Amino acid sequence: MSRDYLTEFLPDLEEFKEKTMKFHNKEMTVPEYKGFSGGFGSYAQRGGEKHMLRLRMAGGQLTKERLKFVADVCEQYHIDFIKLTTCQSIQLHNLEAEDLCELIDKAWRAGMISRGGGGDFPRNIMASPLSGVQADEYFDVLPYAQEAGEYLMSFIKAVKFPRKLKVCFSNSPANEPHATFRDLGFVARPDGGFDVYAAGGLGNKPSLGACVATAVEPTKILYYIKAMVDTFTTYGNYENRGRARTRFMQDTLGTEGFIAAYNEKLSNVFASEKLDIAPVIPKITKKGSGSSVTDRRVTAQKQDGLYAVFYQPIGGVLSPAKVKELYDLISGMEDVEIRLTAEEGLYVINCTADEAGEVLAHTADGANTLFETSVACVGNSICQVGIGDSQALLRLCVEAVQKENFADGVLPKIHISGCPSSCAAHQTGDIGFRGAVKQTPDGPKPAFAIFVGGCALQGKECIADTGKAIAVTEIPLFLVELGKMVAAEQTTYDKWIETHRDALNALVEKYTA
Repeated sequence: MSRDYLTEFLPDLEEFKEKTMKFHNKEMTVPEYKGFSGGFGSYAQRGGEKHMLRLRMAGGQLTKERLKFVADVCEQYHIDFIKLTTCQSIQLHNLEAEDLCELIDKAWRAGMISRGGGGDFPRNIMASPLSGVQADEYFDVLPYAQEAGEYLMSFIKAVKFPRKLKVCFSNSPANEPHATFRDLGFVARPDGGFDVYAAGGLGNKPSLGACVATAVEPTKILYYIKAMVDTFTTYGNYENRGRARTRFMQDTLGTEGFIAAYNEKLSNVFASEKLDIAPVIPKITKKGSGSSVTDRRVTAQKQDGLYAVFYQPIGGVLSPAKVKELYDLISGMEDVEIRLTAEEGLYVINCTADEAGEVLAHTADGANTLFETSVACVGNSICQVGIGDSQALLRLCVEAVQKENFADGVLPKIHISGCPSSCAAHQTGDIGFRGAVKQTPDGPKPAFAIFVGGCALQGKECIADTGKAIAVTEIPLFLVELGKMVAAEQTTYDKWIETHRDALNALVEKYTA
């Protein structure tokens, strides 16, 4: 499938530039501008003076060319804040209005069309980050994700959705992009087909997806996407935005009713459209160097002698200097590229052992323990709707935990969302936090509600239970005390929690009292 979206969407930028400058000149309100700009992958930041641009890249595939683009524009526009997202995209922050209008044009011409990056549109397509190179994957799902991403962009100007639509592809039971509880998820099977899940999602009233089809031939995926589009636009709630996400169709129709409605639409699509695809499945011909490398951040690929190196900047905040350093490092390495994860990290893939060693040395400033890979959304210092400062809380927690020198695994990865939108997927983690306010005898204090017991693994999916709020200043103390309890047993959190759920509950009660 090939469609010239640049030619199709480029004229829209004139209206974007006009309304952005009107907003900058205080001629549009924040809600008015937000309702418009989101459709271009851009939002005004808190305070309305600076802007963010979200670059769209299917499956989080950050090629050398895209990496160079980011490095170049950071230097040209003096961009000082880059955020990796849980939807496998990159956000450029603190942009001046005039710079944003220039930058969005350049990004589109460089192949990163941000149309539909926000607002009530199909969002960036997600895929397992090591798809195509992961040793235990069922098959490479990235080519299908890319086809799906291109197809979904055809609806941006043609269909009015009730709310956003998130679609993703998983290559193994690790379920890294959360395919079994997204609006639409394609889950690879050992036999080379997909199981399809629909109408799931996080946030207010979260829901696991309903399995609407099994053993789907991969060449037929677009039929299943079109059926979801038709089901959503027929049964989605256009009146109440709070209930306009696909997961609420499981309430209004009942889960079985939703599955029946979806399959009715699917039958109609098969009868009326021709949507078969035949993507080219890439083959990696690069050979290893004959040597090997071992490190906790290195994964051996299924291609003999090649490796993927994991790098997680704390909080998913990537400095412009690091972007340039990464580009300079990999620009001369054959077939090496970056894949963004769904948890604000990245992999540098297709490295020989020697190249992996170089990448390890250049990324030693990132997370070095499981806890340091914790996920945090951008937070209320930037986000207009944020309640809590997620990034500030994560920094406080990392600093407190590092002083204790706990063994790796004593504390789990945590997920911190600034508001109920669950942008950091706090409902899927062992421990999650969501921005809140705690009433105390001294008055209201910044706080985060605690969530425990989430799991994203396919077949073990569980949405975390929510508890009362803990004051921001108390959360690092809570985590340190938890770490000491686990360390005293000389074990890791994942093993400790199996027999100490009551101890965790008691600790939570202590800090939420």
